[in-house]
Parts: sequence; C-alpha cells; structure tokens
Amino acid sequence: MDAAPSPPAAAPPAQPVQTAQPKRWWRIVRNVVIGLVVALFLVWLVLYITKGRFLKSPFERIVSSATHRQVKVANDFQLYFDPITIHFRAEGMTISNPSYASRPDLFAAKQIDARIAPLSMLFGKRHFYTLDLTDGAVDLEWNAPHTSNSWTFSDKKGGKPLDFPRIDVATVAGTTLRYLDPRMRLRTDLAFQTITSTDARIGKSVRFTGDGKVRDTPFTLKGALLSPDATVARGKNKLEVAADAANNHITVAGTLPSIADIENVPLSVTSRGRNLAELLDIIGVAIPRTRTYAVKATLIKTDTTYAFTRLSGRFGDSDLAGKFTVRNIEPRLHVAAELTTRKLDIIDAAPFIGYNPDIIATKGAVAAAASTGAAPARLLPDAEIPVETLKNFNADVRYRVGVVRSKNVPVSNIDLTLSLKDSLLKLSPLTFVMARGDVASDITIDARRRPAHDTYDIRLAPTPMARLLAGYGVAEAGTNGVIKGRILLEGDGDSLHDSLATSHGRIAFVMPGGSFWTRNVQLSELDIGTFAQKLFQGKLKEPVKINCGLIGFTVRNGVAAADPILIDTEKNVIVGRGGFSFKSEALDLAVRADGKRFSFLSAQSPIGLNGSFAKPGYSVISPQLIGRAGAALGLSVVGTPVAGLLAFVDIGDAKAAQCGPVLAAAPATAQRTTKGERRDDVGHGTTAKAEDGKKTAGERSGQRKKFLGIF
Repeated sequence: MDAAPSPPAAAPPAQPVQTAQPKRWWRIVRNVVIGLVVALFLVWLVLYITKGRFLKSPFERIVSSATHRQVKVANDFQLYFDPITIHFRAEGMTISNPSYASRPDLFAAKQIDARIAPLSMLFGKRHFYTLDLTDGAVDLEWNAPHTSNSWTFSDKKGGKPLDFPRIDVATVAGTTLRYLDPRMRLRTDLAFQTITSTDARIGKSVRFTGDGKVRDTPFTLKGALLSPDATVARGKNKLEVAADAANNHITVAGTLPSIADIENVPLSVTSRGRNLAELLDIIGVAIPRTRTYAVKATLIKTDTTYAFTRLSGRFGDSDLAGKFTVRNIEPRLHVAAELTTRKLDIIDAAPFIGYNPDIIATKGAVAAAASTGAAPARLLPDAEIPVETLKNFNADVRYRVGVVRSKNVPVSNIDLTLSLKDSLLKLSPLTFVMARGDVASDITIDARRRPAHDTYDIRLAPTPMARLLAGYGVAEAGTNGVIKGRILLEGDGDSLHDSLATSHGRIAFVMPGGSFWTRNVQLSELDIGTFAQKLFQGKLKEPVKINCGLIGFTVRNGVAAADPILIDTEKNVIVGRGGFSFKSEALDLAVRADGKRFSFLSAQSPIGLNGSFAKPGYSVISPQLIGRAGAALGLSVVGTPVAGLLAFVDIGDAKAAQCGPVLAAAPATAQRTTKGERRDDVGHGTTAKAEDGKKTAGERSGQRKKFLGIF
C-alpha cells in the first residue's frame, strides 16, 4: 500500500513593514527653543512693562557681593531691554569706599542713564551706546601703606589703573573728582566742565579746575585732557596741568597710557617762582633760598621714586643743570642730586651762609644780616638752620661750580659733596680754587644736638698773595709772595653767628717767603724816610723780600687773640697784638714794625685796625706816635729843630725771627730769634673788649696758652 503523501512545507512568516518614526529630539529642541523664546519674551515683556524696578534689591545684593562694596540706589531704579540694548537708570546711586578711606563713597551720582551693549558686559571691551551722568562724584584714595586703592575691587597689591568703557554718545555734567594719597600727603579736588560726546568723539579737550594741599601747602590748578576721544576709547591720554603753590607756577604735560596711570611715563615739568627753596619746602626739603628761578626737567615716577632728569634752568644770575631724585620712603624722604653750575654769581652764593640774596643785591651785607635778626651794623647773619625740616629727609648731593663771578676774590672749580642723615649734615669735602690756591674744607652741622654742634676745618694751599689781594687794590707786579693757612674751629649754635660766637680753636696763615712792592711794605711800616728815599731814587717799585710770616689767632669762646702776628722781612720785623670778637664783631688790632737797620724819620708806631667787621677802621695816630711827637717837640725847644728829628730815628735793633716756628704756625710761646732766644715782643697783645667789660683772653697778663698745632 502506497504511503500517504507528505503535507507541503509551511511558508515562512511574513516580516512586519517598518514605518518612519518622528524625530523626537528635534521636537524636544524645538520645544526648548520655543520655550526659551517665550520665556525670554515674557521676561522682556515683564521687564519692559515694569522697567525692571523690582530688580533693585537683587541688583544691590549681587553687585555688592561681586565688588565687596556696599551698593545702594536711593531712588528710582530701572534695568530692562529697550528693545535689545540694556537700559540702565539709577537715581541716587552710591558705591561705598573701603574702610580706610576718609569719605564713605567711592562713587555717588544724582542720576545715571545709560544704554549698554549686552554682549560687551560678557566679552571684550565694555560698550556704552549712551551715557548721561548728572552730579557725579568720584573719590579715589590710597591706603596709608600705599598697597591698595579704593578703585581696585580686588586684593591685588598696588591696585590697578582706572578702566574706561567705550562711550558713543555722552553727556556728563557737574562731575567732581577727589584724589588722596596719604604717603605723599596729597589731596586734590577737581571739577570738570560739562562733557558732551557724539559718535565716541568728545572734541578738542576736556577742561577742569581744582585745588588741594600738599604737605600743608595749599595749591590751585587747572588743566585739560587734550585727547578725550582716545581716552573714552581707552587709548592714549594727552594731559596738561598747571598749578600754583607757595609763589611757584608749575606745569606738567605728557601722554598717559590711562587717565590715572603715570607710572614710568615721561612727563615734561616746568617751574618758576621767586625762590626755589619755597618750591622744595612743599615736599619738606630744605635748601638755601634763591632769587627768582625758572627750571625745566623730565619727570619719571617709578613706584616710590620721582626722578627729575635733564634738569636745566637759572636761579638769580646763575645757571643750573643736572638731575634730582626724590624717594618717598619711610621713615623720611631721601633726596639725591647731581647738579652743575657753569657760572655762579657771588650774590647767588650768599644764601649758603644765611643771607637773603635779594637784600644783598639791593642793600648790601649789613642790611641782609639785619634782616635775619642780627644787631645793627653786624655782618654775620643770624639766620638759623631749619632744624625741624632737616628731620624730614636724608640727602646725598654732589654740586659742582665752574666759576664764581666776584669783584674781589677769584673763586672757581667748586666741588661740594653734601650728605644729610638723621639730622647730621656734612659738607665734606668742599673744595675750590681761590686765587690759584686750593681750598679744602670739611664742615659738619650736628643738628641732633640742641643747639647744633658745628665744626669748621678749612685748609688753604699755598696761594699767590698778589692775585688774592688784587681786588683790594694791591697790584700783582713785583709781588710774588704766597700764603697758606688753616681754620679749625668748633662751636655751638643754629646760626653762623652763634656757632662762631661760641667757638674755640685756631686760625693761622703762614707766608713761606716772597716779595712785595716797596711802597706797600714801607707804608705799612710808616717808615717815611726810606719811602721818601725810594721815591726820589725812582725805586718805589723795588721788591722787598719777606723771609717768613705768620698771622695766627687762638680762639676761645668766640674771641680771637693774636698768637702771634709775626712777619720777618729783609729790613724789618713786624709784630702785632690784639684780636677780634665773633660775638660783637669788634676789631682791635695793632701792628708795628721794628727796623733791622738804621732808618731816619721812622715813626715806629703801631698801625691800628679797629671798628667792626662791617666797618673796619684804620688808624696811624697812636699814643706811641703822639709820645714821639712830644719828645720831638721837647728836643726842639731845648735844642734845635733838627734835634727834634732825633725822636724819629730807628737805630735798627729788631731781632730777626727764626723761620722754623713761624712756618710751623707755632704759638707765641714757641717763637724764637735767629739766635734761639725766646721772643719777648709777641704773645702779650690784647683782643677786642668782651661784652661784659672784663678782660678778654689776650688781656689776661702773663698767662701762657696751650694751642692746637695745625701744620
């Protein structure tokens, strides 16, 4: 039986047909975008309708947190999009200052109305389409250690410069700015003229006026920002400022990288006034007063240093050049200078010893001394050193002078090194050339002591006498003697007069040898016979040899006693007695000449130098001369007129001096004759009378003195 046929194979199941699915992500994105747009529109709509006034408190809170300052808006506040620009309006807005500031607010304004580019607040340069600012007040201050400022909203040391946005159209009215720097002791208040700008351009200038105070000195100023269009675009800022303070007119001009940044920027500075000392006194630096001056320089500020380079100008009739640097550091300012004067007028040098140069020029030294408080007819000034000002600063100064214009004494090549540290002032070394002789000095004023303790050490190298005295009527021809000397004194006082009036020490000038015109020597000796003989023989200009000479004084308590005055010439021995007083400025000196050879008609009478420093007197009529005249009269009565002339005969018994002690500037007790005998014609003189009427040092009979050797 056949097998039943197998059933047919089952067909594979049919696959379902896949249909396109909606892109759900696209719908999500679309819905989010629509939602954002709607949300933004609703926000915009709410802000536009409400003008954003409800954001006042959040605005104050958020900005205060970001700036670490308290920000407040007292009256109307608006912050909304109009339509796409940010429209910001605030009335009575204030931003507080840091706690160290002297005023409560860094910024305050009656009204601010601005339209701002939204994206500029997030990226790039801030951009204001319009800005209307009414009665704005800005207060910029540094803290006491000068480590931060009020306009830097961070802890960055040294602060940051002011940063200005780009402003297309602006109107700024009633704006004021205050700047305060405690370290410089500077305060200034500025008021700006109304500013109007269009298309980010203001015009030619923005002008301002103001006043302030520097170290207790008030000043006024006016100035202009000459490139305001660059300023609002945060570009270069050309600035000019003119100020008047303490009889000085000062101008400053330059191009700043930003309106409040002068660091490392060269500024052109000029100043003129009646007295350069008044200008530097503004910053607490004392210098001798000057006549009218005008100077210019380039100023570069670097941190605490203000460097004035390329300085040039004039004071009085003298020129000035060099550089000057002020460092504003603790505990006191430091001044460094290198100055040069090609030609210094002698009147302009007068202030270095306390004279007013204007009075010197118009009325003379006596009137200038009187103006300092000196007694009538006195010459030494009583102008006191500014002790309190010297406490304010330290200094290191080098000053060089080419030539000093003077009628009498030719002085040139002055080289002064000055140092001031903690009220100890040193002029060391102070060198110059006087009449072809070199003078070296070391002068110290110790103002740490009260009164100041002063030392003077002045050394004169061998100097031609003829050149030195040419300005006083002594001709150079036939005079070839030289002189050298030293002044070594110490005293206490805040003025030149006081320090010398209390001084003690030694003054000595030595003449190693040389020759003088006969007429000069003979007239000083009053040797009428020899003078007449030379005159008739035509030998008036015949030189007379000087073997050696010493003009020495010992100074005690401001009174100088001759110790000794001894000059040995070829024919005579000249001796002197007396002295002078730095206290009263009185002179009381007598010089006489004793002949070594016989001379007929020789008076042998002292020549007196009296009066005062200001009005010295010269006298040839003395008791000795009157005595000789009386003797001559007596001889004429009892004898003949010719016999009367015997009273004026010099037998020539003067003892020549041993030149060793003379050239060593030894005191009178050490002087000897050529035979080695102690001299008895020196060391017994008197000095000017003391103010109390008592005998002065030289009048105390017979006392021997211990002197300070200086050669």
